[in-house]
Amino acid sequence: MRIIAGEFRGRHLIGPPTSITRSITDRAKQSLFDALTVAIELRGAAMLDCFAGAGSMGLEALSRGAAHAVFVERDRGAREALRANIDRLGVQAWCEVLGLDAYKFPARRRAGETRRFRVAFIDPPYAHVENSRRRAHLAALIAAVARDMLEPGGLIIFRHPAAVIPDDWPPGATILRRFKYGSMGVAWFKSEISEKNKT
Repeated sequence: MRIIAGEFRGRHLIGPPTSITRSITDRAKQSLFDALTVAIELRGAAMLDCFAGAGSMGLEALSRGAAHAVFVERDRGAREALRANIDRLGVQAWCEVLGLDAYKFPARRRAGETRRFRVAFIDPPYAHVENSRRRAHLAALIAAVARDMLEPGGLIIFRHPAAVIPDDWPPGATILRRFKYGSMGVAWFKSEISEKNKT
């Protein structure tokens, strides 16, 4: 696992110590970020990385010019790997690591929090997508991020098993693009809320 492009290109990252989280392959990450950098300006952006694992996605965004990243990861071992990667790259000042369940993140936002994210990565365990009850929690998380946390024109990048097509999401977020990388699928969501309402 490594940084693909940008300031830290070629730097290797520590993977999570267990199989609880799944690291994205370098090839899939490169393809995803190649498409993302055409669609949106990463430089100066604030990023959200939910179910962050060892931080591969958020750290790639920082390498490509993002200004700040919030990582949400409840597993202690994964957080230790994430903090080690942040230290390895020397980007402590650009990062915030929250050790909590990603589903609780919307409720835990500080009162008066005004930061909005240009890109939000949401990469839950596949079992959460495959289970209807867990999928309802995911839908609520995606809706909350789309409604309250995205910049106008911001994107949610959602990773899921390719065999499970996420069509049953609530109002507030619509699928903009889909990608498939072997057994992995990625859906891009955009907010349906008007830019007028978000300013």
